[in-house]
Amino acid sequence: MFRLRLVNSCLRRCLHGGTVNRDQLLEQLRVCSAEDQVFEVVGKNKAKLTVNHVGCAVGMLWQFQKEKPQMLRTVELIKSHPQFLTLRVLAENKISLMDDFMLVDMLYSVLRLNVDCHDSLIQQLVSEAWLRIDRFQMSSLSKFAICLSDQHLQHSPLMGHIANILDQKLSSIDDARILSTLMISVSALVSPRLRDALISRAIHLLDTVDPSNYNNPRRVVQFLRNIKYSHRPLLEKCNQILLHNVPRLDAENISIVIGLYQSLQFNNCDFRLAVKQRLIELIDSSTDPFSFTKLFVALGPMASPEIREGLENTALLLADEFTSHQALAVAEALEEIQCRNLSLINKTASIIQKNLHVYKPIEAARITQALFLLHYQNPELFTKLRNILVNFLQDSIFPYEVTTLTRVLSMLPCPRLDEGVISRVDAVLTQCNISDLNTFALAIAKWVRNDPSYRHSTPSKYVRLLQTLNRCGHERLHTANRLDLVLEELKYISGEWFEEMLLEQILVTLQRMVEQISWTNVPELALFLTRTSHLCTPLMDRIASVTIKDIDKIHHSATYATLLPFAILNYDPPRAEELYDVCVQRFTPHIRSFDPHLLVLLGYALAVADCFPEELVREIFNIDFLGKLDAQLETLPDALNMRTRLRLMELNRAVCLECPEFQVPWFHERYCQQLQRKGNGFVSPVQQQIHRMLGEVLGGINCARVAVLTPYFYTVDFECVLDKHHQPVAYSEPRTLQISDRGKVQWGNSSLEKVRNELPPGAQRVAVDFLDAKSFCKNSRHMKGEAMMRKRHLEILGYHVVQIPHFEWNSMELSTQDAWKEYLKKKIFTELSS
Repeated sequence: MFRLRLVNSCLRRCLHGGTVNRDQLLEQLRVCSAEDQVFEVVGKNKAKLTVNHVGCAVGMLWQFQKEKPQMLRTVELIKSHPQFLTLRVLAENKISLMDDFMLVDMLYSVLRLNVDCHDSLIQQLVSEAWLRIDRFQMSSLSKFAICLSDQHLQHSPLMGHIANILDQKLSSIDDARILSTLMISVSALVSPRLRDALISRAIHLLDTVDPSNYNNPRRVVQFLRNIKYSHRPLLEKCNQILLHNVPRLDAENISIVIGLYQSLQFNNCDFRLAVKQRLIELIDSSTDPFSFTKLFVALGPMASPEIREGLENTALLLADEFTSHQALAVAEALEEIQCRNLSLINKTASIIQKNLHVYKPIEAARITQALFLLHYQNPELFTKLRNILVNFLQDSIFPYEVTTLTRVLSMLPCPRLDEGVISRVDAVLTQCNISDLNTFALAIAKWVRNDPSYRHSTPSKYVRLLQTLNRCGHERLHTANRLDLVLEELKYISGEWFEEMLLEQILVTLQRMVEQISWTNVPELALFLTRTSHLCTPLMDRIASVTIKDIDKIHHSATYATLLPFAILNYDPPRAEELYDVCVQRFTPHIRSFDPHLLVLLGYALAVADCFPEELVREIFNIDFLGKLDAQLETLPDALNMRTRLRLMELNRAVCLECPEFQVPWFHERYCQQLQRKGNGFVSPVQQQIHRMLGEVLGGINCARVAVLTPYFYTVDFECVLDKHHQPVAYSEPRTLQISDRGKVQWGNSSLEKVRNELPPGAQRVAVDFLDAKSFCKNSRHMKGEAMMRKRHLEILGYHVVQIPHFEWNSMELSTQDAWKEYLKKKIFTELSS
């Protein structure tokens, strides 16, 4: 079928515009069923071959290869065949005779047949195409754009010309394949205006395409990944088409889509569950190294322990057949699933070691990181890898390569750093963005700590590098003028250098751009403020006003990120009630379209802010929803899985305590007991000091208990009981560093009733909590939302809550025993009386 279409295409082009005349040589090419037959026809008829014959012959050679599985292709044999050289020479001599279609098709085919980009045929074809580019039809333009991308010319003036043509003719494109191909090709050059126009056109065309064609939406998602823009409506439209096609997807395409989604931080529960099932179905048919590697990479991280064990056993059997790049992919998958199968790890590493010479710089860095995080024990291999990384780094001229290689090098133990590495890092710093500079700062900090001379003083080579780093960071922030670009650079940034050297300047820069805050960047800015734990009221007030004004434009799923800093940092902007109301109204109609884990996180954030929308609460605490959540959690990374489970417990506790009218049962007793058993029971020196002081203030160590477990599993640092005269009541025995016998959780109101009944008439239970720095915003003494919620809940449980901020306890005013005791007396007795 494919060959017939190809030949028909060749004939149409050969006879374009004229009467169909019988061409016997073309007929001979038509009946060829393999490459050797094509070469035989070419060899016997060299002098007779016209431009049409050459074009058809080259097209057929690529078509034969395209129809074969990747592992069975013989491109190198074709490329080295004498008659293929004949075709190349003839093609180069007849370029001026080719029509536009044939010209681009010829370039496309010879590139797919691995002809070198510097070959004169390629160069001549590209040059001729450039001369004709303005008259190309859009199908030829998209194929030509692919050819330029294959030659790594994404940033070339020629690609810029294509982007300009695309901009001018966008409204005339009615083929989603052509549009999505062009979108990927020009992605490095699109302006925000063209980006939005392309997205709008893509949304329109995806509504008109055959839903069984999954390549179009996959390419659109790839475009969004390339431009680092998570446009939720377009992503969801693409996801619906891809979800429809899951039964037809193979492991390779599934692996590609999962990788794209991860890059865009796009989670879709239905897609993950569907592809998990599809991948399990593909296990029995994935018996060759190529297909199995794709399956292993995609399924491994979301598989059950039993399936994962089976995959590891199969991988061990196939390992000897892995190529160098398959071994790399497997190694990274093993690291992601935290594999402990030493036989498989050793086998994979041995294949990698045999092929070290074939890896490119970034691949060598990925190998080193994967093996290091797998705790692979082979000093000889790591020494080789370190030398390879150093050599690559010293030769590299690309900032992103230098950044990656430096980061990975800093993971390896190294007593002294090569001067060549320092010189190369110093040379690229002025070209780096804030994220890259932060990566270098983290690496330099590790090198400083590991350098033996650090014990005496920081070596001057590091001092100079850090000074340059700081200067570059401040200069970049000072000259920044686009908020969206700054937020992109800050997306994953963290660490001491960022906190100490840049954060204040970053907040100044963001406030300078406050007028650029719009509905498009509100969620990203809100996440940054949440992550830094810095309370910047001008920025948060602007976020609130923009959100209230443009809530209908903000995607419903982004309401979580938007509200998060207000809840976590415990800040109520002007019109705070209106802010929460409009966000709740925005997401409520779409509750059932949320990913289960995201809905739980949203519910928890609102609970921290003392907001409990009934429809949201009833949706989450529903048997069907909890079943879907359980299924989704099995596919999520371990860290997100554990975080979601913890947040569900905390939300369950908050609803039980603050909204008993919803009649949601407390069902996390066993989960909390498991967490309790895993806890280390560590009591800090400060807490030990406070406990001793409490003993003196209350009249005996047996008047205060440590680490008391309350109903609903809060752990109170210290607990004491005061009678109706505010006198301490001694417990029957000291409970130092032990957990209360009342740790068993009760259901509903009965647990609260028990607390009340156990107290003497008129007595008051007092909870004394030491609040460390994590309970406050980093740039102020403003208490965060989670500490406030804890206080609310303990008060509901019947406690008078005494909170001891770390900055008060460790202040100069409280530097004596008497001052500490007087402070505790005031906190416990005076505040209770008031």
